Amino acid sequence: MESLPYILNQVEEKHRPTIYLRCLAQAIDPDDFVHVWGMSRWMSMYEQMCNEIPNVNILATNEEMVAHMRIANWSAPIYNISGLSFGKEEVQSRVENIKPFFERKMRVVFGARWDQEKQPQFFMDLATKFKETHPDVEFAICQGGPLRSNNQFYVDEAKHLAKEGILTIHENLKKNEYYEILADSRVMFNCALQDWVSNTVSEADSLGCNTLFPAYRSFPETFANDHTRLYVPWSQQDAMDKLETLLSKPSPSIGKISDWTNGTIDRMIDIMTGKGEQWRRDGQHYRTPVSESKY
Repeated sequence: MESLPYILNQVEEKHRPTIYLRCLAQAIDPDDFVHVWGMSRWMSMYEQMCNEIPNVNILATNEEMVAHMRIANWSAPIYNISGLSFGKEEVQSRVENIKPFFERKMRVVFGARWDQEKQPQFFMDLATKFKETHPDVEFAICQGGPLRSNNQFYVDEAKHLAKEGILTIHENLKKNEYYEILADSRVMFNCALQDWVSNTVSEADSLGCNTLFPAYRSFPETFANDHTRLYVPWSQQDAMDKLETLLSKPSPSIGKISDWTNGTIDRMIDIMTGKGEQWRRDGQHYRTPVSESKY
């Protein structure tokens, strides 16, 4: 990447290609792991360099990320692509039997990393409290590798609760195995401080699973402000009330999130071919579209 400005500053403007960089988080995100591990000082400088490369444009995944980029004084043009690159049919093709909702297990899935910025303690506290009155509901942690965290306490606590029958831990899952669990579960639950859209919501939504996320940062945009599937951050009571409803019946909006994110690549191509200027977020009114439902 750093070789590009060397080249581009030594050639005529007509030979400079337009460059689009997709940003998923990094130093602009106060809850990103780069801050946990002390990388942010050099990472923010690297980001500033990328902004100064000739003909660079930045693709953000949502309006809230745009705001974080703007207050970091990024200078390149910024576009909101409103989603992550996603293929709905590809996900569905990996599962032989997507069960009807009422034939699914009474299971709540946690599919994010077990790191501190995903707030695993909130999930564990929720599971413990909810099972007092709903002992038959399973709370499952699904991980693509061994259960690990940037805070070992959460791993130890999860293993303790698994022995107590509060949690079920699925480790070292292959993608298809994870999808099979989702296709036989009723709710995907998230309590992250940051996921910036989250592929987990698109995957679960594609496979007919209800989704319950906090009304925080990128999630209201992702859910088109659907109050039935967004809970007050970090209200355990509101989360439990909405979880109880979502375990009992399918949301009428299942499928809409994955339909929208399925079009993210199309929006990126529109921007790159000059047909997506409605997604540009330069100028002083970049916050105007923040509350608008995108679909």
